[in-house]
Amino acid sequence: MKLGAFSISLAVKNLTESMAFYEKLGFTHFAGTGAYAIMKNGQTIIGLFEGMFENNILTFNPGWDQSAQNLGSVEISGD
Repeated sequence: MKLGAFSISLAVKNLTESMAFYEKLGFTHFAGTGAYAIMKNGQTIIGLFEGMFENNILTFNPGWDQSAQNLGSVEISGD
């Protein structure tokens, strides 16, 4: 089964401070504006979301690779 790009989506209280924290760990801003930012370090992706949801979420993006490029096909069965 191909689940697509994996990331963790974090509910943060302050997006600017959270971005600065993850930048110190080697992450760079990959995408997003306003109330969210997608941060990347190698193949590791963290989404930072201010005021969008209450809890952290594990996210799979079917059809995308870790660089948000279209895979062309999605396999959703385990057969």
